[in-house]
Amino acid sequence: MKFPPWHQRPDEFDPETHREGILDSQSFLRVADQFISLANQRNKKIESTELQMVMLYAAARYAAHVGKNVLNIEEQEDFVQHMVAQYTDMLREHMADPTV
Repeated sequence: MKFPPWHQRPDEFDPETHREGILDSQSFLRVADQFISLANQRNKKIESTELQMVMLYAAARYAAHVGKNVLNIEEQEDFVQHMVAQYTDMLREHMADPTV
């Protein structure tokens, strides 16, 4: 199974090509910001380094659920390597961002 890269999505909402449940770039960032907002709220009582690991754990657990139960992947290692590559790409992008 070929897995798409995380950034392969429409730049803007287009009603002609829109598929229900698929996020365009702006919606993708809005949903991500909701998770970041929750982390910032929890950061008032929980250290950032702890929250970082909690979010990473939750992302891994949810990815495993999607891989096993939604995509029904046969080769787990291919999916794991894809997800590792996606995280690496995202992390490098944010580390290079001077606004972070």
